Amino acid sequence: MTPELIADYECVCGEGPLWHPGEGRLYWTDIDTGRLFRYEPATGRHEQCYQGEMVGGFTIQADGALLLFMARGAIKRWQEGELTTVIPEIPEERDSRFNDVIADPAGRVFCGTMPKGKRLGCLHRLDTNGSLTRLLTGIGCSNGMGFTPDRKGMYYTDSPKREIYLFDYDETTGALSNQRVFLRTPEDDGVPDGMTVDAEGCIWTAKWGGSCVVRYTPEGVEERRIHFPAQRVSSLTFGGEDYTDIYVTTAGGHQKETAGPGAGVLFRVNVGIRGVPEFPSRVAV
Repeated sequence: MTPELIADYECVCGEGPLWHPGEGRLYWTDIDTGRLFRYEPATGRHEQCYQGEMVGGFTIQADGALLLFMARGAIKRWQEGELTTVIPEIPEERDSRFNDVIADPAGRVFCGTMPKGKRLGCLHRLDTNGSLTRLLTGIGCSNGMGFTPDRKGMYYTDSPKREIYLFDYDETTGALSNQRVFLRTPEDDGVPDGMTVDAEGCIWTAKWGGSCVVRYTPEGVEERRIHFPAQRVSSLTFGGEDYTDIYVTTAGGHQKETAGPGAGVLFRVNVGIRGVPEFPSRVAV
């Protein structure tokens, strides 16, 4: 389970890795510097493909384009350099930005925002017709999400509280209900950040400040952990032809002396466990 260094762009906040099945490529973002990157395992090539406004998170549309969730609550469609605005801004998010996002089975997008000063973060839902609904407020830092294999539950992370919640999820309406704590991490074990769910229904969470990713069973029991040479492990996703490759992003590339030699790096590790494809977004543009 030794991580393999794939690309080092010295990301200040490498985040949001997502496998693009139509292209056979892995995309990820460096939030603070407004850059997007992509990696093609078949050729070993990687490149920066976008430079501009901050991209906190993104989904892959059913037509192959990327749906970018940005600063000020802006949402834009990106495809090979062409940007199309879906939502120019959310007035109450003008001083904030989006963070982790995830598309649901119906093509909606759950999209969280960062806190700003005394104002805490929120969780919104972007429906396929482009309408936006605020679902949760008072969030310390909206982070990783994932769905249970039966599509009846959704996991959601609030990092400063060190908690991952489980909601009842209604695929027909996109409604969330019955919030309860699935997992609370100890004070000395890093902060839960990005996450994903594998084909066995186990939850993988990246530990910011913990130098690792941890796999938990559906009962919340730690099953394994993988260590990385970086303090700030930010997110992960499954990819590759058979979805057994785990791609992991890290932050702190501008502070390698203190954040670790692998800070800001994209890693890959294969542990023989299969993931599942993320759902595509189907938002009308």
